[in-house]
Amino acid sequence: MTMGYRPQPRTPRDFVRRSEKAKQKRSDKERASGTRVFSEEAVLSRKEVFDRTLNTLSRLGSQRFPIPPFYEHFDQWLLRLRAVLSEFESNPLISVDEQFTKQYSQVVSDIERSLKDRREKEITREGEIRKIDQNLLDARNLLGRAEREHTAKMKEIRDRKKGALKPVARKVEKPRRMQNQIGPSRMSFLKSLFKKAQTQEAPEQTQSLDSANRELSRIAQSLVDEQKKLQDKCDRRKKEILESISNHEKRIEDLETNSPIDDAVNLRKEACKKLIDAVNTLLSRIQTASETTNLSP
Repeated sequence: MTMGYRPQPRTPRDFVRRSEKAKQKRSDKERASGTRVFSEEAVLSRKEVFDRTLNTLSRLGSQRFPIPPFYEHFDQWLLRLRAVLSEFESNPLISVDEQFTKQYSQVVSDIERSLKDRREKEITREGEIRKIDQNLLDARNLLGRAEREHTAKMKEIRDRKKGALKPVARKVEKPRRMQNQIGPSRMSFLKSLFKKAQTQEAPEQTQSLDSANRELSRIAQSLVDEQKKLQDKCDRRKKEILESISNHEKRIEDLETNSPIDDAVNLRKEACKKLIDAVNTLLSRIQTASETTNLSP
């Protein structure tokens, strides 16, 4: 019988050893190439750090805050600005010097102070407007209450007028009916016998009617005078309240016109421009120093 070649089966230990050798080769290759990649990235990273910092400062300088209160955005903006500068300064690829540190520290200090002044100004203005708005609301409520009170009092006068005139009207109506009865009775033959007595009675009825009419007129005039007095008082009060409302509205208009507020974009843009100049100047110094080092023997 011819004996052919029979491959020996691999043991698990052989497989492990081969796997470890393969991993070792890959690891050595990655370390070798990684050193070269890291070196290339280090050269690029310095430029990227500068570019990223400059771009971020430019965006911060042009950032807008859409609606007031604007001061609520200032702290967050300053926090972002400090974070950008701190990240730039602490980067191991960047060697900041004393000139740059002094320069950017002064710019940050100035913009902090300017934004603090803006914040205090806006808060003061906001408080004044809030107070005026409350006074304006109170004045309008007072005007509505005055009108309601006036309407209620006028109704009260009308009701009293009806109550006061009703009994007097009855006094007038009775003599008037009797007087009307006297006229036709004179045409009656039966009552002609009492003509003398009726003639004596007529003046008394007329006097009673006149007296009742005078009382009716007096009451009506008294109530009219009371209504006029009340109306005049109400008109004066409404005039005062309306003048107060007008003054409050004018005060708000003056604040909005003479004390305008914004998101301090010009101040922030100017600060970021100074910081961009400082970063560019630092880059120029670093490049100059590097060139000088390379030229040295």
